[in-house]
Amino acid sequence: MALTANEQKQFQLESRAKLSKAQTPIEKLRYMCLARGASGINGLGRQFRVMDDDSNRQLSKEEFTKGCNDFGCHLSPDEVDKLFADIDTDKSGCIAFDEFLRALRRRIDLVKKAFSLLDKSGDGVITPADLKGVYNAKSHPKYQNGEWTEQDVFREYLKTFECGSSEVDGKVSFRLFEFLNQPWRLLLG
Repeated sequence: MALTANEQKQFQLESRAKLSKAQTPIEKLRYMCLARGASGINGLGRQFRVMDDDSNRQLSKEEFTKGCNDFGCHLSPDEVDKLFADIDTDKSGCIAFDEFLRALRRRIDLVKKAFSLLDKSGDGVITPADLKGVYNAKSHPKYQNGEWTEQDVFREYLKTFECGSSEVDGKVSFRLFEFLNQPWRLLLG
């Protein structure tokens, strides 16, 4: 779901506040990108392209250093070196877009944690029954006007995860949940 203009502004303000308290170079870079409006995959892609001076879809050490300085990250040369080495996971000497995204996006552990919070039964599949007590259906307008039951709200919520899938069954597996939370997935359209 896209943020409204007010939500985006608030998000940017919160990111600036977190930036001032950031401890590590990766936190500084992450919050700087977020403060510049790069809250999603498209925004991070724009930030990457801004840094990619030669448009080869990779960041050289020089491009990365210049980009960090241009963004106002205020990192020492040692911090830039360490950050570059940490992000360049394949040790190619360049940062590919997927490496950049993985470094700036939340880790898969958070995806697993979110899934486990929703999968109350622990069977590896989120069902409408799992959502009871986790998702408040009573605030949904169609529940409030009597058009839908609580189960209807849960089913519709789960369908949002299955958008574009050939098999809509009202259940979300971890595999689907993880797939939907991969940064590169949004690039595909």
